[in-house]
Amino acid sequence: MSTVPLPIDPNRPSAARIYDALLGGNHNFAADRAVAARAAEILPEMPHIARANRDFLRRAVRYAAGRGIRQFLDLGSGIPTEHNVHEVARAAAPDARVVYVDQDPSAVLYSRHVLGDDEQTAVIESDLRDPAAVLATSPARELLDLSRPIGILMVAVLHFLPDGPDLDAALDGYLEAAAPGSLLAISHATASSDPEPTDRLAELYSRTGTPLVVRDADRVARFFDGWALVEPGLVPGPQWRPDDGPVTGAERFLTLAGVAER
Repeated sequence: MSTVPLPIDPNRPSAARIYDALLGGNHNFAADRAVAARAAEILPEMPHIARANRDFLRRAVRYAAGRGIRQFLDLGSGIPTEHNVHEVARAAAPDARVVYVDQDPSAVLYSRHVLGDDEQTAVIESDLRDPAAVLATSPARELLDLSRPIGILMVAVLHFLPDGPDLDAALDGYLEAAAPGSLLAISHATASSDPEPTDRLAELYSRTGTPLVVRDADRVARFFDGWALVEPGLVPGPQWRPDDGPVTGAERFLTLAGVAER
């Protein structure tokens, strides 16, 4: 694990740190909090959306662990907070292994600090759009056995990536690398019947250097090409296998979520 300090500009908002601020974390700077506050002005549900998305991650990991998956690749993992993937997975399977991947220096630095010398986890600074490079790293080779099922997590990250051949090729690359029985979990920002708030959010994020690409259900569903969605399919995030029964008003969380099997 590298201990070389990574460059962090506190004056440049970071999508990972903005998300941390929305979750009430303390790994963020004034510039990030300003964007988070403005986002909440545009869409007051933003902090609730962030927490609901984190809850989906927890449920998806727990589901995967219940299906016997013992290794996870968390792409666009962000800054550690409550219910991290390795914590949730190990509650069901103490031998679970996790590789966290992010290209944001803040996320990588804080993740390495939190994980310390945990030999069953690793943090990779890399762009998820290059699966060959991600999977060729020493931590990935040491912790992940690609001949066995793996849980691939792309939670609240694909909406920061533009459409194009690079993204399509990356998704194909992870599909090809995954053994039968693997699972893919995705959550993604979407718009309501009134797109004005999400259009304004997209404009806000574009000024941070991290464009927000809001996609409809048909476009998000195509990210699962080659995979078979498990019940209940692609649904508003809080409606994906909720802990406490049916959820009403889930559409206001402006997030689509699904899990699929290879």
